[in-house]
Amino acid sequence: MNIKSLLLGSAAALIAVSGARAADVVVAEPEPVEYVRVCDAYGEGYFYIPGTETCMRISGYVRADIAGGDNVYARKRGDIDRDTYAWRTRATLRFHTASETELGTLRTFVELRSQWDEGAEYDHKGDSASGQLRFAFIELGGIRVGLDESIFSHWTGYYGNVINDDILTPMAYTRTNVISYTFNAGNGFSAILGVEQGNDDADDYGYRYHNDYTDVRDVREHKLSGKIDDYTPNVVGGLKFVQGWGGVSVVGAYDAYYEEWAAKARLDLNVTDQWSVWVMGGYKSADDYYNGDDTYGTVLKDKDGTHDTDYSYRYRNGLTKYGVYRQVNSIYGDWGGDWAVWGGTTFKFNKKTSFNAQVAYDDTDTFAASVNVKYELVPGLVITPELTYISWDNDYSIRNEIKNEKIVDSLKGQDAFQGMLRIQRSF
Repeated sequence: MNIKSLLLGSAAALIAVSGARAADVVVAEPEPVEYVRVCDAYGEGYFYIPGTETCMRISGYVRADIAGGDNVYARKRGDIDRDTYAWRTRATLRFHTASETELGTLRTFVELRSQWDEGAEYDHKGDSASGQLRFAFIELGGIRVGLDESIFSHWTGYYGNVINDDILTPMAYTRTNVISYTFNAGNGFSAILGVEQGNDDADDYGYRYHNDYTDVRDVREHKLSGKIDDYTPNVVGGLKFVQGWGGVSVVGAYDAYYEEWAAKARLDLNVTDQWSVWVMGGYKSADDYYNGDDTYGTVLKDKDGTHDTDYSYRYRNGLTKYGVYRQVNSIYGDWGGDWAVWGGTTFKFNKKTSFNAQVAYDDTDTFAASVNVKYELVPGLVITPELTYISWDNDYSIRNEIKNEKIVDSLKGQDAFQGMLRIQRSF
């Protein structure tokens, strides 16, 4: 055997052995990197929860709001002036989950909020309550159930990109237990239908005076409520069509407690890539309700030397020269009078800076306007200075027949101006 034959035989043997061993090798399964790509499909920031088929995203913000000047949200005469600046600090934490099922994408959303407002916890009860479950709902195949904003509030969009956008509607940011179904046609058209419970968050709900009486000796009272009191739910529905040029949306609500309805319609236009405008109108069938304003004026004492808290007794006996103020009685259409209109614009100077404005007017001759500039100092940190003005000129009044004098809305002829700075870090 020569050297050449030996080398060829050795090579053949090595190939045979290597082939045999290769047959015994088990290829390792790839790491589950596919989950990363699946989670990305739900949006930026989602990550895979090990040991499950669920993707999660954690987001939120920390915000500081500092306001000076008048209180533009005042509903009573004595609440307009501030003794000092208003300072609110808020922390919000949000949890989003998503996973695929045979019935579609299963989602959940939870928002927790804690707020330090004017030197006290969220509800101004000191340390007894330091947080709030703001939202918590489940969504599957277009069906949503849980705690959410009212469809009437969010379906048409909010009142522009200003901070103080809901001055005419102080209960506009409403929460309620809701069951809804949203249909999305995939071509820009969508529709929603839901039933809601409402809420009683407002601090002045109770027995109040109706706005159609003229003789204070014959006061009629009505229990106000922002939620249902039997098995008939509030019903809300809406339609929407969105394209590159903008969109059109409408929403309507039936308030089962009052057996009244309200509706809003909105038009959005993208004039250019930088400039957009919008206009919205609302109408409601429900009446407004008023109560005595005891925050200003001359207070006369009763015979026993005390101040009587029964407003009807005071009016009947001429014990005070109070005005009246409008109550918030429903989570649907809580503007003054029958109708209200809003309009606004946004102009983007660049990726970091935008100008925003909103004006509003309702049937009680209340006018409001806000302007601001949003500036992203660094990614995730936005600074927003804002100016807000409001004037009240409501002609509503009642007559005290005993003293033969007219009792008017206590805010009539008043106005307020506020400056505000918001600093927000979102993540």
